[in-house]
Amino acid sequence: MAGKARVEVLELRVHELKQLFDSMDPAPFRERDLDPRAEEFIVGWARELRSDVTPSLAVRVEKGATPQEEIVVQQAVAGFFHNRALAKRRELHRLLRNGRTSLLIGLAFVAAALILSDLMSGYRYGIVRESVVIGAWVALWRPLEIFLYDWWPIRAEARFFDRLAAARVQLVTAPASG
Repeated sequence: MAGKARVEVLELRVHELKQLFDSMDPAPFRERDLDPRAEEFIVGWARELRSDVTPSLAVRVEKGATPQEEIVVQQAVAGFFHNRALAKRRELHRLLRNGRTSLLIGLAFVAAALILSDLMSGYRYGIVRESVVIGAWVALWRPLEIFLYDWWPIRAEARFFDRLAAARVQLVTAPASG
């Protein structure tokens, strides 16, 4: 089965298509946000999938739907998750910009603290000098945290939303059984 992507299908059941979208969103149909409960259900399901599995959505519409509506729903779902991915990328950009600023401030503080430490080296009590040096290195804590740990979960979220934006959406118009 090499080279063939595994696809997992989530089936959503709605009485009519408008239930899939946020009723408070005044945007046109293909630009509307998903209903928060539908989004939570889709995202929760997709988070359980392995990264090598392609997500797909089958929306069972009891009231029926047209082929044109399938295209509109596909575009709306793709657009919604594409916007979520863009928001995560903007968040990542802001974090890295803050990290660079914090790093510059931290390095300037370290330089000043080390100079002060050298000036204090002639004094009898070395604990003050050592405290200044420790404080200087603590000033780099946040930039290091950003560049070592904070950025990659945000990038992973952006990639996750890209996967959902690329998911195939199919409308199933046959009435639900049972």
